[in-house]
Amino acid sequence: MESKQMDVLSVLLHFIFPIKMLLRLYSFCILMVDVAWVVFNAICATFQAAYELFRPPPLKTVRLETAMVIGSGRGVGRQIAMQLADLGAIVLCIDINHQNNEDTVEHIKLRGGSAASYICDVTRREKIEELAAQIKKDVGFVSMLFYCCGIPSPRSLMTQPPQDIHKTLDLTLTSYFWLIDNFLPEMKTRDHGHIVALTSVAGLSYIKDKMPLSVAQFAVQGLAESLMEDLRINKIDNVHVTLIHIYPFIVNDEYHDVKLRIPSYFGTISPVEAASSILDSVRRNYPEASVPKHLLCLGHLLRILPRRATVLIRDLLDTGVDFA
Repeated sequence: MESKQMDVLSVLLHFIFPIKMLLRLYSFCILMVDVAWVVFNAICATFQAAYELFRPPPLKTVRLETAMVIGSGRGVGRQIAMQLADLGAIVLCIDINHQNNEDTVEHIKLRGGSAASYICDVTRREKIEELAAQIKKDVGFVSMLFYCCGIPSPRSLMTQPPQDIHKTLDLTLTSYFWLIDNFLPEMKTRDHGHIVALTSVAGLSYIKDKMPLSVAQFAVQGLAESLMEDLRINKIDNVHVTLIHIYPFIVNDEYHDVKLRIPSYFGTISPVEAASSILDSVRRNYPEASVPKHLLCLGHLLRILPRRATVLIRDLLDTGVDFA
């Protein structure tokens, strides 16, 4: 009886082991196919990116899109609002400064554009919720959101009062979450929309005595990349996120006390030129762009090089700025 059981067991083992080997071989083959597919698509994406350097994607129209520009009272934000209106968009100008915002709307209307002014302190969640409710009541769906706010000269983390640190983080980072909570869900529902996040030179590297701003700007990059992944995983293909790096110079209308280490190469540009470059990238649905455009590779380079190499590059550039 025992011998029969042993015979049956040996027969079963004889069949099981080959099956296990076949399953392992099958799994290995599937893995190789997946790896080959990823490599092939990565090569295709690389060639496509190189091709688009010479033949960029076509510009999409923003005519009749409802675009909300936060920080429209001055500088790049104002110019983005004005140029969007010139392109036929319905522009909602948001700023905490009533007079500056009204000036922007007046400029737009004098040029034949459509715009409305809203005053809001975006560092306060309840104010953003009130703003969102009012906008939905007045105009309905907001299809484009440009966030152009930031504090240009915060003190270092070690010396500035705690309330200033919180203000810097609230204005430059936390307010993004309140805006996304209020406006992104409808974009997802309609599968249509565009969120544009701007980061300054502080998002490239630490600026002397500007630690809170640097931290917040680095975090904005992570937020934008997380948004992109969320949309990709949920297969929402027609809601776009564009991350704009404005570096390694300063837009000359925003900072008047800046000295550049290599002014002949980096220089400064006007808010009009910066806004035009930003809108060009947005209208091509680029996930990431820089102002000026040819320096986008610098940020990628700093991510992959060894620490010592990145320090040498940052020392050469001196982060592009020196505050007098």
